[in-house]
Amino acid sequence: MEKDAKIYVAGHRGMAGSAIVRELNRLGYTNIITRTHQELDLCRQAETEAFFEKEQPEYVFLAAAKVGGIEANQNAPADFMYENMMMEMNVVHAAWKCRVKKLQFLGSSCIYPRFAPQPMKENCLLTSELEKTNEAYALAKISGLKYCEYLNKQYGADFISVMPTNLYGLNDNYHPKNSHVIPGLIRRFHEAKAGGAESVTCWGDGSPMREFLYADDLADLCVFLMNHYSGCETVNAGTGKEISIKNLAELVARVTGYHGKILWDITKPNGTPRKLLDISKAEKMGWKYKIDLEDGLKISYEDFLNHPIRTQR
Repeated sequence: MEKDAKIYVAGHRGMAGSAIVRELNRLGYTNIITRTHQELDLCRQAETEAFFEKEQPEYVFLAAAKVGGIEANQNAPADFMYENMMMEMNVVHAAWKCRVKKLQFLGSSCIYPRFAPQPMKENCLLTSELEKTNEAYALAKISGLKYCEYLNKQYGADFISVMPTNLYGLNDNYHPKNSHVIPGLIRRFHEAKAGGAESVTCWGDGSPMREFLYADDLADLCVFLMNHYSGCETVNAGTGKEISIKNLAELVARVTGYHGKILWDITKPNGTPRKLLDISKAEKMGWKYKIDLEDGLKISYEDFLNHPIRTQR
């Protein structure tokens, strides 16, 4: 990407999108386009196409998405499927119509089968059934990456896809019901400490294994791939390291300074038993993550404390 190229970052106020904007600014890119949801509703095809026709971006990072944890996905699967499908299809299609030079689609590791061989390689996609607790979101993301693949094959587009593992970092969503596991735990342990609670109850039994990537490390890879990778097959983004939810909860408690008991509600779902990405493809291209989990959690907790309005979302 040329330093003065017109680059559209869709979803720039979210965690991944804001990290990409920070990385582009750090590297000296000077012509970044953004729009808030109030300014542009990506679920509306006419609005999206009008925006692309007017602005004519040369490169697109598609980080806009409706996201959430297990509870949010279970409570609103129709919303997760509809909103993500509409945003993806509208942006990708408009980018193709306006002859965008290159587009990057951000998906999620939840696209892979529930019992995929671990660590999960990019080619295990669609080899068996999905995890039911986030099936709607996964189906939407699979459709988006497949549409990019089909445009490449049929029309010669240069649309690539990246599948990050569980993300955390600056500008995360700390909603008490709709957040992912790390921001959810940060908020709960912080409030338990502030309120003097003797215990905190977490979902499941703590046994699932998860991998976590700091959002700015993802952004580093995203910009790297836009400059150095073209192809139909997606690229996994992760650390190659995993931790149990039980050990994660204990680590978050330590970072937030909570010293009470951690209890587990086994009537609640665990989600996928294990979800570790094979990141050898990205590593062979010369990329490696920089921020370890505990250091990233400390940065995230400080960001949470410095932006109390996020606790209201």
